[in-house]
Amino acid sequence: MTAHPSTPNNDVRSLAVQLRAEEPDVLVFQYSLVADMPRVRVPESGASGRADALWEHTCFEAFVAAGDAPGYHEFNFSPSLDWAIYRFSAYREGMAPAEIGRAPEISVRRGDDGLELKSAVRLGHLADLRDVRHLRIALAAVIEDDNGGLSYWGLRHPPGKPDFHHPNGFVLEVACS
Repeated sequence: MTAHPSTPNNDVRSLAVQLRAEEPDVLVFQYSLVADMPRVRVPESGASGRADALWEHTCFEAFVAAGDAPGYHEFNFSPSLDWAIYRFSAYREGMAPAEIGRAPEISVRRGDDGLELKSAVRLGHLADLRDVRHLRIALAAVIEDDNGGLSYWGLRHPPGKPDFHHPNGFVLEVACS
């Protein structure tokens, strides 16, 4: 992943993500951050639960759309173990908390030079993504520095300001069985 040109962060040496499909309806996201960790603010681990505005601090994100549908889901995973899933009816329209049957499973490993966050999400509980044969996905992250500044990381950035919701960011395609 790369930082948006307007929000560089020299304390981050690399930020990578792996995505894999498990079982018929499970997506597993694994984010690996290598950085000068004393210069990166990371929320402390907590009890794990649904929370809003996670993107205001270090947070890992995924945007998942069914085929060519205009709607999509936004997944937020915090190192605090908090999470959020929102449904959008179209580009930045109709935002609402998604109804889910089971919270994402999140685990975090912290080290002196980085952290890894892994999350498994069951798509079968999300009506718009249940039994879908083709997904378009955008992967992103927000990294907060020790001064409270935010850098925005993605696989692809559209022109202009950082915008993870932009259709041009949905660059991964996954065939579902």
